[in-house]
Amino acid sequence: EKRLRNTMSRYMSEEVAEQVLENGVNELGGKRQVLSVLFSDIRNFTSTSELLDASELVAFLNEYFSEMVDVILDYNGILDKYLGDALMALFGAPFVGEEDADNCLLAANEMVRKLALLNERRKVNGNDPIDIGIGINTGDMVLGNIGSSKRLEYTVIGDNVNIASRLEGINKIYGTRILFSGNTFSALKCKSLCREIDFIRVKGKKEPVKIYESIGYKNTDNKDNIEYFIVLFEKALENFKHRKWEKAHLYFEKALLLEPTDNVSK
Repeated sequence: EKRLRNTMSRYMSEEVAEQVLENGVNELGGKRQVLSVLFSDIRNFTSTSELLDASELVAFLNEYFSEMVDVILDYNGILDKYLGDALMALFGAPFVGEEDADNCLLAANEMVRKLALLNERRKVNGNDPIDIGIGINTGDMVLGNIGSSKRLEYTVIGDNVNIASRLEGINKIYGTRILFSGNTFSALKCKSLCREIDFIRVKGKKEPVKIYESIGYKNTDNKDNIEYFIVLFEKALENFKHRKWEKAHLYFEKALLLEPTDNVSK
Protein backbone atom coordinates (compact mmCIF):
# COMPACT_ATOMS: atom_id res chain seq x y z
CA GLU A 1 0.00 0.00 0.00
CA LYS A 2 2.87 2.35 0.79
CA ARG A 3 4.51 1.64 -2.60
CA LEU A 4 1.18 2.23 -4.34
CA ARG A 5 0.73 5.58 -2.59
CA ASN A 6 4.26 6.65 -3.51
CA THR A 7 3.70 5.70 -7.16
CA MET A 8 0.37 7.52 -7.38
CA SER A 9 1.80 10.66 -5.78
CA ARG A 10 4.09 11.05 -8.79
CA TYR A 11 1.04 11.61 -11.01
CA MET A 12 -1.48 13.30 -8.74
CA SER A 13 -1.69 15.22 -5.48
CA GLU A 14 -1.75 13.25 -2.22
CA GLU A 15 -5.36 14.33 -1.60
CA VAL A 16 -6.55 12.95 -4.97
CA ALA A 17 -4.54 9.75 -4.49
CA GLU A 18 -6.23 9.21 -1.11
CA GLN A 19 -9.67 9.61 -2.72
CA VAL A 20 -8.81 7.12 -5.47
CA LEU A 21 -7.63 4.55 -2.94
CA GLU A 22 -10.75 5.03 -0.83
CA ASN A 23 -13.14 4.72 -3.79
CA GLY A 24 -11.36 1.80 -5.47
CA VAL A 25 -10.29 1.15 -9.05
CA ASN A 26 -13.79 1.79 -10.43
CA GLU A 27 -12.92 5.49 -10.37
CA LEU A 28 -10.34 4.78 -13.07
CA GLY A 29 -12.81 3.15 -15.45
CA GLY A 30 -14.18 4.86 -18.55
CA LYS A 31 -16.62 7.74 -18.09
CA ARG A 32 -17.61 11.08 -19.60
CA GLN A 33 -17.12 14.20 -17.57
CA VAL A 34 -16.20 17.86 -17.84
CA LEU A 35 -12.47 18.46 -17.35
CA SER A 36 -9.93 21.18 -17.93
CA VAL A 37 -6.89 20.02 -19.88
CA LEU A 38 -3.55 21.83 -20.11
CA PHE A 39 -0.84 21.42 -22.75
CA SER A 40 2.60 23.00 -22.30
CA ASP A 41 5.50 23.00 -24.73
CA ILE A 42 9.04 24.43 -24.79
CA ARG A 43 9.66 26.91 -27.61
CA ASN A 44 12.48 26.20 -30.09
CA PHE A 45 13.41 23.05 -28.19
CA THR A 46 15.06 21.41 -31.20
CA SER A 47 17.69 24.13 -31.55
CA THR A 48 18.24 24.14 -27.77
CA SER A 49 18.69 20.38 -27.61
CA GLU A 50 21.28 20.40 -30.40
CA LEU A 51 23.61 22.43 -28.18
CA LEU A 52 23.57 19.82 -25.41
CA ASP A 53 24.94 16.30 -25.16
CA ALA A 54 22.65 13.48 -24.04
CA SER A 55 23.37 13.72 -20.29
CA GLU A 56 23.02 17.52 -20.28
CA LEU A 57 19.73 17.30 -22.18
CA VAL A 58 18.27 14.77 -19.74
CA ALA A 59 19.42 16.86 -16.76
CA PHE A 60 17.87 19.98 -18.27
CA LEU A 61 14.52 18.27 -18.95
CA ASN A 62 14.45 16.69 -15.49
CA GLU A 63 15.02 20.07 -13.84
CA TYR A 64 12.37 21.75 -16.00
CA PHE A 65 9.74 19.04 -15.55
CA SER A 66 10.36 18.86 -11.80
CA GLU A 67 9.46 22.54 -11.48
CA MET A 68 6.40 22.32 -13.73
CA VAL A 69 4.92 19.10 -12.32
CA ASP A 70 5.23 20.38 -8.73
CA VAL A 71 3.06 23.35 -9.73
CA ILE A 72 0.45 21.10 -11.35
CA LEU A 73 0.20 18.91 -8.25
CA ASP A 74 0.03 21.98 -5.97
CA TYR A 75 -3.16 23.03 -7.79
CA ASN A 76 -4.77 19.56 -7.60
CA GLY A 77 -3.98 18.64 -11.18
CA ILE A 78 -2.89 15.26 -12.53
CA LEU A 79 0.12 14.75 -14.75
CA ASP A 80 -1.30 12.86 -17.72
CA LYS A 81 1.83 12.34 -19.80
CA TYR A 82 5.12 13.70 -21.12
CA LEU A 83 5.30 14.25 -24.87
CA GLY A 84 8.98 14.82 -25.54
CA ASP A 85 9.56 18.35 -24.23
CA ALA A 86 5.80 18.88 -23.77
CA LEU A 87 3.47 17.83 -20.98
CA MET A 88 -0.25 17.30 -20.60
CA ALA A 89 -2.14 17.76 -17.33
CA LEU A 90 -5.75 17.22 -16.22
CA PHE A 91 -7.80 19.19 -13.73
CA GLY A 92 -10.99 17.55 -12.50
CA ALA A 93 -9.86 13.93 -12.80
CA PRO A 94 -10.92 11.58 -11.43
CA PHE A 95 -13.11 13.83 -9.25
CA VAL A 96 -14.80 16.97 -10.55
CA GLY A 97 -14.44 20.13 -8.46
CA GLU A 98 -16.06 23.55 -8.68
CA GLU A 99 -12.70 25.28 -9.20
CA ASP A 100 -11.04 22.95 -11.71
CA ALA A 101 -10.87 25.62 -14.46
CA ASP A 102 -9.55 28.21 -11.98
CA ASN A 103 -6.93 25.80 -10.66
CA CYS A 104 -5.87 24.99 -14.22
CA LEU A 105 -5.38 28.66 -15.06
CA LEU A 106 -3.66 29.43 -11.75
CA ALA A 107 -1.26 26.54 -12.40
CA ALA A 108 -0.49 27.88 -15.90
CA ASN A 109 0.40 31.31 -14.53
CA GLU A 110 2.51 29.81 -11.76
CA MET A 111 4.34 27.68 -14.35
CA VAL A 112 5.34 30.87 -16.20
CA ARG A 113 6.54 32.45 -12.94
CA LYS A 114 8.57 29.32 -12.10
CA LEU A 115 10.06 29.43 -15.59
CA ALA A 116 11.32 32.97 -14.94
CA LEU A 117 13.15 31.74 -11.81
CA LEU A 118 14.53 28.77 -13.74
CA ASN A 119 15.82 31.14 -16.44
CA GLU A 120 17.60 33.22 -13.80
CA ARG A 121 19.47 30.11 -12.69
CA ARG A 122 20.24 29.24 -16.31
CA LYS A 123 21.63 32.73 -16.88
CA VAL A 124 23.99 32.38 -13.90
CA ASN A 125 25.30 29.15 -15.46
CA GLY A 126 25.79 30.83 -18.83
CA ASN A 127 22.78 29.21 -20.53
CA ASP A 128 20.22 30.92 -22.75
CA PRO A 129 16.67 31.42 -21.38
CA ILE A 130 13.83 29.20 -22.57
CA ASP A 131 10.19 30.05 -23.19
CA ILE A 132 7.00 28.01 -23.11
CA GLY A 133 3.50 28.10 -24.57
CA ILE A 134 0.42 26.85 -22.71
CA GLY A 135 -3.01 25.94 -24.12
CA ILE A 136 -6.10 25.23 -21.99
CA ASN A 137 -9.61 24.03 -22.79
CA THR A 138 -12.56 22.92 -20.69
CA GLY A 139 -15.32 20.60 -21.84
CA ASP A 140 -16.83 17.14 -22.04
CA MET A 141 -14.21 14.42 -22.50
CA VAL A 142 -13.89 10.64 -22.19
CA LEU A 143 -11.71 9.74 -19.21
CA GLY A 144 -10.39 6.32 -18.29
CA ASN A 145 -7.84 3.57 -18.71
CA ILE A 146 -7.24 3.40 -22.45
CA GLY A 147 -4.88 1.08 -24.33
CA SER A 148 -4.21 -2.60 -24.87
CA SER A 149 -4.71 -5.53 -22.53
CA LYS A 150 -1.00 -5.42 -21.68
CA ARG A 151 -0.50 -1.69 -21.33
CA LEU A 152 -3.09 0.86 -20.20
CA GLU A 153 -2.85 4.61 -19.78
CA TYR A 154 -5.12 6.75 -17.63
CA THR A 155 -5.92 9.62 -20.00
CA VAL A 156 -8.61 11.60 -21.83
CA ILE A 157 -9.71 11.67 -25.45
CA GLY A 158 -12.09 13.84 -27.47
CA ASP A 159 -12.33 17.04 -29.52
CA ASN A 160 -11.97 19.21 -26.43
CA VAL A 161 -8.56 17.68 -25.76
CA ASN A 162 -7.45 18.52 -29.31
CA ILE A 163 -8.56 22.15 -28.92
CA ALA A 164 -6.26 22.61 -25.92
CA SER A 165 -3.36 21.22 -27.95
CA ARG A 166 -4.16 23.57 -30.85
CA LEU A 167 -4.29 26.60 -28.54
CA GLU A 168 -0.85 25.78 -27.19
CA GLY A 169 0.60 26.02 -30.71
CA ILE A 170 -1.36 29.17 -31.60
CA ASN A 171 0.56 31.10 -28.93
CA LYS A 172 3.34 31.31 -31.53
CA ILE A 173 1.11 33.34 -33.86
CA TYR A 174 -0.07 35.87 -31.27
CA GLY A 175 3.17 36.10 -29.33
CA THR A 176 1.41 35.03 -26.13
CA ARG A 177 2.22 32.49 -23.42
CA ILE A 178 -1.15 31.29 -22.09
CA LEU A 179 -4.21 30.94 -24.33
CA PHE A 180 -7.49 29.37 -23.26
CA SER A 181 -10.92 28.83 -24.77
CA GLY A 182 -14.24 30.53 -24.22
CA ASN A 183 -15.44 27.33 -22.55
CA THR A 184 -12.75 27.71 -19.90
CA PHE A 185 -13.53 31.42 -19.50
CA SER A 186 -17.21 30.59 -18.86
CA ALA A 187 -16.21 28.02 -16.22
CA LEU A 188 -13.95 30.42 -14.29
CA LYS A 189 -15.05 31.73 -10.91
CA CYS A 190 -12.41 34.46 -11.06
CA LYS A 191 -12.02 36.15 -14.43
CA SER A 192 -9.49 38.83 -13.49
CA LEU A 193 -6.34 39.55 -15.51
CA CYS A 194 -7.77 37.84 -18.60
CA ARG A 195 -8.56 39.37 -21.99
CA GLU A 196 -10.37 38.24 -25.11
CA ILE A 197 -8.01 37.90 -28.06
CA ASP A 198 -9.82 36.61 -31.14
CA PHE A 199 -12.08 34.07 -32.81
CA ILE A 200 -10.28 31.22 -34.55
CA ARG A 201 -11.26 28.29 -36.74
CA VAL A 202 -9.84 25.08 -35.33
CA LYS A 203 -9.14 22.23 -37.75
CA GLY A 204 -12.04 19.77 -37.76
CA LYS A 205 -14.52 22.19 -36.13
CA LYS A 206 -17.16 24.16 -38.04
CA GLU A 207 -17.88 26.72 -35.33
CA PRO A 208 -15.23 29.32 -34.48
CA VAL A 209 -13.65 29.21 -31.02
CA LYS A 210 -13.32 32.35 -28.93
CA ILE A 211 -9.87 32.53 -27.34
CA TYR A 212 -8.60 34.43 -24.32
CA GLU A 213 -5.20 35.18 -22.84
CA SER A 214 -4.30 35.03 -19.17
CA ILE A 215 -1.67 37.49 -17.98
CA GLY A 216 -1.99 36.76 -14.29
CA TYR A 217 1.70 35.87 -14.17
CA LYS A 218 2.38 39.62 -14.54
CA ASN A 219 0.40 40.34 -11.37
CA THR A 220 3.04 41.99 -9.21
CA ASP A 221 2.94 45.41 -7.55
CA ASN A 222 1.55 47.08 -10.69
CA LYS A 223 -1.77 45.20 -10.78
CA ASP A 224 -3.70 48.46 -11.30
CA ASN A 225 -1.64 49.20 -14.43
CA ILE A 226 -2.30 45.72 -15.79
CA GLU A 227 -6.05 46.03 -15.20
CA TYR A 228 -6.11 49.44 -16.90
CA PHE A 229 -4.10 47.99 -19.79
CA ILE A 230 -6.77 45.29 -20.22
CA VAL A 231 -9.51 47.95 -20.23
CA LEU A 232 -7.71 49.88 -22.99
CA PHE A 233 -7.14 46.71 -25.00
CA GLU A 234 -10.80 45.68 -24.70
CA LYS A 235 -11.90 49.11 -25.98
CA ALA A 236 -9.48 48.76 -28.87
CA LEU A 237 -10.74 45.28 -29.71
CA GLU A 238 -14.38 46.37 -29.56
CA ASN A 239 -13.72 49.19 -32.02
CA PHE A 240 -11.68 46.82 -34.18
CA LYS A 241 -14.60 44.37 -34.36
CA HIS A 242 -16.88 47.19 -35.57
CA ARG A 243 -14.27 48.34 -38.11
CA LYS A 244 -13.77 51.67 -36.39
CA TRP A 245 -10.12 51.62 -37.37
CA GLU A 246 -9.01 55.05 -36.13
CA LYS A 247 -10.46 54.58 -32.65
CA ALA A 248 -9.08 51.04 -32.48
CA HIS A 249 -5.64 52.30 -33.51
CA LEU A 250 -5.75 55.00 -30.82
CA TYR A 251 -6.62 52.57 -28.02
CA PHE A 252 -4.07 49.99 -29.17
CA GLU A 253 -1.41 52.72 -29.02
CA LYS A 254 -2.52 53.71 -25.51
CA ALA A 255 -2.33 50.07 -24.45
CA LEU A 256 1.21 49.83 -25.85
CA LEU A 257 2.29 52.83 -23.76
CA LEU A 258 1.55 50.71 -20.67
CA GLU A 259 2.81 47.40 -22.09
CA PRO A 260 5.33 48.22 -24.86
CA THR A 261 6.16 44.54 -25.45
CA ASP A 262 2.55 43.40 -25.96
CA ASN A 263 2.63 41.52 -29.27
CA VAL A 264 -1.16 41.31 -29.64
CA SER A 265 -1.58 45.09 -29.55
CA LYS A 266 1.27 45.46 -32.03
